[in-house]
Amino acid sequence: MDSQDSRYRGGDAGAMAETERKHADDNNKGKRDQKRAMAKRGLKSLTLAVSAPVLVTLFLSYFLGNRARIPLLCVMRLASSGLMGLAAWLVWVDGGFHKKPTALYLYFAQFVLCLVTFMVGSGLAGLAVWLGQSAALFGCYKAFSEISPVAGNMVKPCLAFSALVAAVYVKLAIA
Repeated sequence: MDSQDSRYRGGDAGAMAETERKHADDNNKGKRDQKRAMAKRGLKSLTLAVSAPVLVTLFLSYFLGNRARIPLLCVMRLASSGLMGLAAWLVWVDGGFHKKPTALYLYFAQFVLCLVTFMVGSGLAGLAVWLGQSAALFGCYKAFSEISPVAGNMVKPCLAFSALVAAVYVKLAIA
């Protein structure tokens, strides 16, 4: 009789282990589904953060781009908008806009100034707008670097582009 009891207990323990394994698998599936859902939301927000500034810039350059004398500047402006959108997304993911709201204000200021250049054109007015945008970009660089060093490094090419455009506008204003 003792041998039958031990078998029953062993079988019961095996069944319990199997049940626990199934529950663990169900919990892992639930966690994986949650991670996939979070990844989908992250991908959607990343797509929106990068594509929205690029599409707005592309739209304005198409309708107001007849004033641009150098098409390479329009292409670089699109790349700069995309990089700044990606940098802003990285700061947003880290919760940086809640910690430092001035970073958000500086980001919007540089974006609006980038859009204003389509309406202003080149010359001294364009140079003034680009200098304002450069100042906003430098502020973004400082604020973004404190929150996320990677985001700060993404602003550096935008600063270089801004310096190039300012040099072109000085050259056009002198000529």
